[in-house]
Amino acid sequence: MRRLLSRLLPKSMRSGAVTIPVIRLHGTIMSGGGQFRPSLSLASTASLIEKAFAFTDAPAVAISINSPGGSPVQSRLIYKRIRDLATEKNKRVLIFVEDVAASGGYMIAVAGDEIIADPSSIVGSIGVVSASFGFTELMKKIGVERRVYTAGKNKAVLDPFKPENKADIERLKALQLEVHDTFIDLVKERRGSKLKDDPDLFTGLFWTGKKGLELGLVDALGDMRTVLKQRFGPKTRLQLITPPRGFFGRRLGVFGSAAGFSAPDIAGAAAGGLIDAAEERALWSRFGL
Repeated sequence: MRRLLSRLLPKSMRSGAVTIPVIRLHGTIMSGGGQFRPSLSLASTASLIEKAFAFTDAPAVAISINSPGGSPVQSRLIYKRIRDLATEKNKRVLIFVEDVAASGGYMIAVAGDEIIADPSSIVGSIGVVSASFGFTELMKKIGVERRVYTAGKNKAVLDPFKPENKADIERLKALQLEVHDTFIDLVKERRGSKLKDDPDLFTGLFWTGKKGLELGLVDALGDMRTVLKQRFGPKTRLQLITPPRGFFGRRLGVFGSAAGFSAPDIAGAAAGGLIDAAEERALWSRFGL
């Protein structure tokens, strides 16, 4: 409403304050998720991203990132949507790293024309990881037999209830290398000559924002409010873009359902989300968070 009224006023009567739309991309990156385990994906972020770029008078879009990574596919889809809209709307994208922008989180960060981090932020981890569990000894101990029937000899590769197979691991490694190459190419394309020639840059290591500045992974150190007011003036307004609300004011989920929790919802989430929650916790804990 304030923006609409401002447009109706003559230019001589307007405050002259710049409004910068702000998006918060916080969490692990994966398809799915839900009310009890929110995550970042193209489905959950697309409407926010498009709404931010719809600010016709804004010279830039600011994006706050706090993510340890996750799905490389969803990371790249979010990255591409940001870049497509930045080109289409002719707007600069300023990325601000909070605690961490690592792995897929850093892949999204390179969508920015500039990346600004806190000196103690964690950035990098340009690599690919797959994690699983092995339950073969546990099954022997409790006397459970695994029975799998497939059409196609490779349909049960990497089954956590079967002993590791060397050929399966080699196949997985080949896939990881392809994904890693895609990640490296994207970072080089976006960061270009800013990157220092360091042999550890693409090994999966991660660094503080201060060291990331030396390596060319980020462009500056600072925080969103200070940087934006320095860049666009002391009257600059930061407009946080939030998901739409339902008729009674409750925030809508990804598919438009109101966030009302029933007993079956809670029970289902508790029963089905334990392993996902453990994996998500492991992603954050890699960076001491």
